[in-house]
Amino acid sequence: MNLLDSMERRFGRYALPGLVRQIVILNALVYLLNLWNPALISYLDLNPGAVLHGEVWRLVTYIFIPNYGSVLGTLSGAAASTTDAIFVIFSLLFLWWIGTALEEAWGTFRLNVFYLIGMIGTTIAAFLFGASFSNGMLNLSLFFAFAWFYPEAQMYFIILPVKVKWMAWFFAVSVLWQFLSLASFAYGMALVAALLNYLLFFGPQIVARLRQRREVGARREAYRSASIPEEEPLHRCAVCKRTDVSNPELDFRVAADGNDYCMEHLNQAPR
Repeated sequence: MNLLDSMERRFGRYALPGLVRQIVILNALVYLLNLWNPALISYLDLNPGAVLHGEVWRLVTYIFIPNYGSVLGTLSGAAASTTDAIFVIFSLLFLWWIGTALEEAWGTFRLNVFYLIGMIGTTIAAFLFGASFSNGMLNLSLFFAFAWFYPEAQMYFIILPVKVKWMAWFFAVSVLWQFLSLASFAYGMALVAALLNYLLFFGPQIVARLRQRREVGARREAYRSASIPEEEPLHRCAVCKRTDVSNPELDFRVAADGNDYCMEHLNQAPR
C-alpha cells in the first residue's frame, strides 16, 4: 500500500507500540473494577445517544470492556458476561497472542491504523443500529487479520486442535449468513461498517488472489489441453482419408507406393 508507506514515513513515530497488549491490560482492569462497581460498564459502552449528549469518551472507552463470553456473543456483537472470569481470562490471553503476532507480521504503525479504522467502522455501525455493536466485531476483525497471516496456526476448540484458517472460515460464514438473512438493511450495513478495516486492508488482496487463482486455473487447463494431443492414427487411407482412429472397424493395407489403403479402396492403389 503506497499510501500506508507514505503515512508511515510521516506519522510512524506516533504509533503506539504494543497497542493491543495495552488494550488487553485495560480490559483486565475494567473487568476487576466492574466486579467492585457493576454500574461502571454503563458509563463506558458505546452508546450513541449518550455520545450525542456530550459523553464523547465512550467513543474510546468501549474498547476496554471485556466482551468475550462466547463465540455467539462475539459474532452478534452482544456484550458477554463480565462475571465469567474463565472466559474473560482466556479471551484476553488470546487477544494478547494475536495482537503480538499481528504487530510482528505487520509492524506497529499498520496495526495502529488497522485498529483505528476498525474503531471508526464500529462507531458508524453503532450509530446506524444502536449500542448492540461493542468491540466484539472489532476483535473479530483482528482475528480475521491474524488468520490471513497465520492460516496454519493451531488453536484448541474445547479439546480439539483446529487450524486458524478453518475457524476464520466458520466466523466468516456466520457473519455472511447474518448479513444475508437479516431483514434489517441498516443492520446489514452496520455489519459491513464494523468490518470496514478488514475490507479496506484485505479486500483488494482477496480479489487479486481470486483473480490469480482463476488465471492460473485457466492457464493450467490450456496447458493440459495442449499437452495431451489428439490420438495419432496409425493408418490413413490415401483415398478416403478415413483412419483406424475415426473408423476402427476398417482394415488397412500398405500398398507398393508406401501409402495406406482401406480394403474398400485397395484396388485403387498403384500396382
